[in-house]
Amino acid sequence: MAGTTSDYPAPPRRIRLGMVGGGQGAFIGAVHRLAARMDNRYDLVAGALSSKPDIARASAAECYIAPDRAYVDFREMAMREAEREDGIEACAIVTPNNLHFPAAMAMLDAGIHVICDKPLCMSVAEGEELAAKIKETGLLFALTHNYTAYPMVREARDMVRGGKLGNIRLVQVEYPQGWLATPVENKQANWRADPAKAGPGGALGDIGTHAHNLADFVTGLEISELCADLSSMVEGRLLDDNVQILLRYKNGARGMLWASQVAVGHENGLKLRVYGDKGSIEWAQEHPNHMHFRPLNAQPRLMTRGGPGNSAAGGRVRVPSGHAEGYLEGFATLYTDFADQLSARIEGHIPNVEAGLVPGIAEGVNGMRFIEAVVSSSERGASWTSL
Repeated sequence: MAGTTSDYPAPPRRIRLGMVGGGQGAFIGAVHRLAARMDNRYDLVAGALSSKPDIARASAAECYIAPDRAYVDFREMAMREAEREDGIEACAIVTPNNLHFPAAMAMLDAGIHVICDKPLCMSVAEGEELAAKIKETGLLFALTHNYTAYPMVREARDMVRGGKLGNIRLVQVEYPQGWLATPVENKQANWRADPAKAGPGGALGDIGTHAHNLADFVTGLEISELCADLSSMVEGRLLDDNVQILLRYKNGARGMLWASQVAVGHENGLKLRVYGDKGSIEWAQEHPNHMHFRPLNAQPRLMTRGGPGNSAAGGRVRVPSGHAEGYLEGFATLYTDFADQLSARIEGHIPNVEAGLVPGIAEGVNGMRFIEAVVSSSERGASWTSL
């Protein structure tokens, strides 16, 4: 099946893309570049891939970016690209968290649409300022919570929103990893443990926000209050590496969220369980094309991505049934959905429904409120805290 199922004809050209961050030694930049290329919707034509001139130039050359469009400063990049007739139309921001806000603001001020890695920024105040700027400019903004684009996650959302589980009573979401179970010294570990670069949350900001967003995306429920306990279990670590949270939802449902980077033996164990009064679902990221559906007083069912009747799961798939789609394809789907939004704006038509599932500024601000509430609750002895 093709990468996009839009009812509209293929766009006449690719979108001109820039990137901030993601140079040599950075993991997530390569992921974003692969995602942008997968469905052939973007050309990466400019980048401020590093603040170090030698690395910025070498990284740009590896990405086949012309030397005159290899920048060291993202503000200069925004200004100069905005002046070009063939300047970038969208920019991916794939830096450590502390640079998300200034880089996004620089692009928005220059009239450039933004694709930003999560979490949104460093504080609720920054998030609200970004939201105001997006409202003022009318520009598009996407936040790359890539798990929302997994086919079976979208199927889960469709089932919950369609009432197949009935009234939701319980939400259980967990995200255990073990890669930081001991002191680790490398580029990826170092900035995640530095409050000046990561913000107030360690595992909370890195993977806890994914778990929170996944539960929100599938259920549509709003958290009314939470009770959180943050721990730094590796001696000397300045930010949390283990997160345990009790959740109360506005509809009366209860929930639990656990995120850990010291869970020895776990690799990337994101898992969601949702229980209603008519049935339940269970999905695990490490088996992304399967989902358990257990209806009340009926035979449990193992649903697969290619199974009959899975309308939401089949929207954006690229390989035949029985072949796994996961992490990279999830990112690619968000990039393609965003491309559909931008192309529709350029060409003057309405984008397809799927394109509207991309997380945006509202989800980003909500994530920052979640982080601040969790930190506040934990600092006050795991007391119940309103969002």
